[in-house]
Formats: sequence, structure tokens, C-alpha cells
Amino acid sequence: MTPSVAVETDDGVRLWVARPDHGEAPLVLCHGGPGLWDMFADVAGLLADVTPVVRWDQRGCGRSRPCAGPWTTDRFVADLDTVRRHAGLDRMALLGHSWGAQLALSYALAHPERVSTLVYVSGTGIGPDADWYPAFTENTRARLADHPERLARWRELTGRTRLTEREERERAVLQWSAEFEDRERALEHAERMADPWFGINHACSRALNDERRRTWGTPELYAACASLDVPVLIVDGARDPRPRTAVDSLERALPRVRRVVLPDAGHMPWVEDPKGFRDAVAASCRAC
Repeated sequence: MTPSVAVETDDGVRLWVARPDHGEAPLVLCHGGPGLWDMFADVAGLLADVTPVVRWDQRGCGRSRPCAGPWTTDRFVADLDTVRRHAGLDRMALLGHSWGAQLALSYALAHPERVSTLVYVSGTGIGPDADWYPAFTENTRARLADHPERLARWRELTGRTRLTEREERERAVLQWSAEFEDRERALEHAERMADPWFGINHACSRALNDERRRTWGTPELYAACASLDVPVLIVDGARDPRPRTAVDSLERALPRVRRVVLPDAGHMPWVEDPKGFRDAVAASCRAC
């Protein structure tokens, strides 16, 4: 079992960090959300013979100590740098998923000299939300409509202003079930994501999503990506409900990029195509 510790940031927030108890772990994983927690146990297992990994829960989320923020990308980049220093790494490979892909990219833009390679999984590109969010909501509803009772229950829970902890978990599982291409096993996969359940940090989620809507899609961001001298691997599940065309903006901007599309996978490609995902990430890690 990978041991975990509490690592303190420069502003006194304690982060849950799990890393091997011997040797370096040059690959650091950034989980999705925002407002969720590390769900990368399967990824760590898939990559066990490739590289040890560092996992962590972002501030105020999951197993990290509750806090009042601040909920900004700059603050989360600084937290990630704290994790890097704790792991004893001058340079690290970064793998980010969904919102974590955005965070990992933001870190690489801020500190390219500290990143050996970036694996960008299931992100939404660097354009505005209009590039992907309307299609995402439409696709989510369409997939839930495969089981009308699930769609009805999801709509009921989404329409409420207050939910119990059990209802919040139920709503999340229903929504997460739309992330998978295999509709027969989608609810099973979503239940695994929610076990254990730590609760969603909604303040964190709202603040960081609002920040993205204000700041993403700018000429400055495109220019920064065009100047990024770090090798980047983009990994997509072709059946992600977020349209993969949104990521084209990032692929076009980056000077050192390779892209792997897994045709039968959704938003969590390591779940539905573990071999394809492992092979892609392993090749990137060996090259760095």
C-alpha cells in the first residue's frame, strides 16, 4: 500500500499526498473536478511496472484538510509545486485528467523548466466554454435518456436547492454514468468513482469554473501554449461527451505534441481501454 502524509503549503493548508515510501516517483497525477478528489488508484496500478506515481488531493478537497480557499489557478499551481518539492523532484512528469489537465497545463506554462513531460487526458482545450459546454450538456442528457428513470431522477435531484449527502452522491453517480461509452456498465463504473465518497467542494468548483470562463480562450493563452517547450501527449477517449474537437485548439497551438485517440473510450479512458491508455502513457514516460 502506498503511504500517505499531510503536506503543508506555504499558507498553512494541509494536503493529502500519497507516494511510494522508497525511491523517486517522477510522475505526479492531477485529479479532475474541480472540487473532487484523487480517483487514480487504477491508473497507479496500470503504471506500476512503468513508473511509481505521486497522488494528491487538491486543497480543501477529498482527504486534504478543509479550508476556505483561495480557489484560484495560481494558488493550485503553487500547491502542485509544494507536492513536487515534497517528492524531492527537480523536474516531474505531469498527468492531469479533465480539470486536472487544465491545472497541469497551467503549471507547465508557469514552470516549464520543472516539467519533463505533460500528459493531458480528457481536457477541454484552451478555447472558450462555447467550444464544448453546450454539446457536453446535450450529450449528458442524451446518454442518461438511455434509462429514462435515471434521467428523471437526475433532473429531480439537479432541480433541488438542497440535497442530503446521500442524495448528492446519488446525483453525482447518475451524472458520472454519462461519462462512459459502455452503457451496460456505466452505472457500475460511476459507483466505483464514488467509493469512497468524500463529498464535493462546491465553493471550489464554482470559483475555478468561473475563473476558467473569464480567462480561457484569450490570445495570451494561445501565445503562451505556442511557446511551451515541453513535450505534451494528449490522450482522448473518442466517446467522451465533451466534444474532442474542443481540444484541437490546444493541439494546434503546441509546438511539441502527440495525440492518441482511443476510439471506444469515454471520459475516463483508462477504465474502458486500459491497455491503450497504459501504452500511450508508458511511451510518453519512457521518452522523457
